[in-house]
Amino acid sequence: MLAVRDACLVSDDRALLDFDVIHGFLKDAYWAPGVPRAVVERAARHSHPFGLYLKQDAGRVRQIGYMRVLTDYASIGYLLDVFVLEAFRCQGLARWMVEAVLAEPCFAEIRTWVLTTKDAHELYRGFGFDEAEPGRYMTRRVAQPWQAEPHG
Repeated sequence: MLAVRDACLVSDDRALLDFDVIHGFLKDAYWAPGVPRAVVERAARHSHPFGLYLKQDAGRVRQIGYMRVLTDYASIGYLLDVFVLEAFRCQGLARWMVEAVLAEPCFAEIRTWVLTTKDAHELYRGFGFDEAEPGRYMTRRVAQPWQAEPHG
């Protein structure tokens, strides 16, 4: 467990991840439309995933958000697949989850953090993120078998 706030917690315990919730959201997200569940699970296995959970009765939790970090734990960290389910938005939970993850001691040596977003620039600016320097950041996008064309 990384952080606890009221009835919510952020954890990197992989056993708590609910891929029905994670895939259910990501397959409809603008950045991963139609992504197969097997790809979502493989991405989680090969990165450092975090869940945002609502505490339930008898120590159980319900997943209400997710994000993962792709990293070498030394120089770069890439925030991916950040979301909070719609019913739980506008409570500061996304901001709190990102804050908890960025403060995680295993990421203390990372010099450069990157992410892509179409609609959450202000959220990330609050953590010191800024738009990439023009002319330096490059990408190569390749359509996946489940996509008609690459999305960004």
